[in-house]
Amino acid sequence: MKVLIVYYSMYGHIHRMAEALAEGVREVPGAEAFLRRVPETLSEEILKKMGALEAQKAMAHVPLCTVDELAGADAVIFGSPTRFGNMCGQMRQFLDATGGLWAKSALVGKVGSVFTSSGTQHGGQESTILTFHVTLLHQGMVIVGLPYSFAGQSRIDEITGGSPYGASTIAGGKGERMPSENELAGARYQGRHVATIAKKLSG
Repeated sequence: MKVLIVYYSMYGHIHRMAEALAEGVREVPGAEAFLRRVPETLSEEILKKMGALEAQKAMAHVPLCTVDELAGADAVIFGSPTRFGNMCGQMRQFLDATGGLWAKSALVGKVGSVFTSSGTQHGGQESTILTFHVTLLHQGMVIVGLPYSFAGQSRIDEITGGSPYGASTIAGGKGERMPSENELAGARYQGRHVATIAKKLSG
């Protein structure tokens, strides 16, 4: 059973969460996790000015995703940082190229799930995931979130990401904060949860 984790990460926060999701997927017997990046749309010059070039190079070993790969997966977990309360442009451009899959109903019945990051505690994490779900519903996917059985999202002893819509992390205004252990635990839980449900559906 194949679970694709398809994401865009500028500074490495989403990449780290993706790795944790993959760890969770692999805890389910018979489930395989594959990390894939969506293509970059910014020039190297712009990335350098944004201070993201080194992080991008560190993630270059992760293969780029092709649209056709989505059809071969039993589940797809999408990861995107927030951009004004919505997914980033790189992810939007990738998804806008899936019209051929929609026309063939190639993703109907497959599990779809989303995770995200934002610079601040209230930086649009929930709206990013919820608006992302609209695209997955148009593709006929079965949406899976992060249930409250992951108790870490109810913690009040620390500022943390995570909601019933999906795992998330707070990066800080300058990207200085990497995912906490609680946020990574939420990502692992979500990966395991997605794989478990996909396994049941693939029967």
